[in-house]
Amino acid sequence: MLFFPNCKINLGLRILRRRPDGYHDLETIFYPLPLKDVLESQPILNGLFPLFSSYGLPIPGDPGTNLCLKAWHLLKKDFPTLPAVHLHLLKNIPIGAGLGGGSADGARTLQTLNTQFHLGLSQQQLLDYAAQLGSDCPFFILNTPCRGRGRGEQLQPITLDLSAYTFGLVDPGIHISTARAFSLCTPAENRTPLTAIISQPIETWPGALQNDFETPVFQLHPELKKIKDVLYAHGALYASLTGSGSSFFGIFPKDQAPATSPFHINYIYRILP
Repeated sequence: MLFFPNCKINLGLRILRRRPDGYHDLETIFYPLPLKDVLESQPILNGLFPLFSSYGLPIPGDPGTNLCLKAWHLLKKDFPTLPAVHLHLLKNIPIGAGLGGGSADGARTLQTLNTQFHLGLSQQQLLDYAAQLGSDCPFFILNTPCRGRGRGEQLQPITLDLSAYTFGLVDPGIHISTARAFSLCTPAENRTPLTAIISQPIETWPGALQNDFETPVFQLHPELKKIKDVLYAHGALYASLTGSGSSFFGIFPKDQAPATSPFHINYIYRILP
């Protein structure tokens, strides 16, 4: 079976408070975009353990810790007869870029196995499993614009249609330590809800719709601010870091995103929703 995990961006991201468990409560708007990986699942005849392989963009680290395999093992605990599978991934979504590619792959593996082997899991059950994989994973079960709270796993679907615009994604290929970025953020509460901000015309978003990670990311890598500046210089109506970075996105009038990269060392993906 073939499935196509897509990426997401964050429209605003606020760090509200540090929790006793060491995590942070946050508020964000998740929005899906159609830059996609390709995931194939094939049963292994008489197999006992799953296999994982990938091509396309290289995935660093131990393949055995990949979220796709973790998703299989998570389901195997509750479904002992779940067959072993070979999970083969074409990786297109940049790694560690704030686009949620790994989370999307893990969540889509849960959905794939549920469909492929008729496990009968409800959407809520899939959301519960996804939350065990990672904070962003539940969003990809719904895969529709959502307000995220808590660690990001508390989701409220919202009405938001940005199909009248073109998106440009820029991946500078710089790894940002999420833990380091969190440590440099100053949590703050009692701000205008993000849902109120995005209900206004997109021309009002700059200055109001902010990602709290931008300040520490620019502190760690001052050169990254140029990306946001250049997106605006090329006509973006709104531009921002996504997640904890290091990717940026720009929202442009329809068909007006730059067709080629204005950057010397970065990649730009031109996406028409």
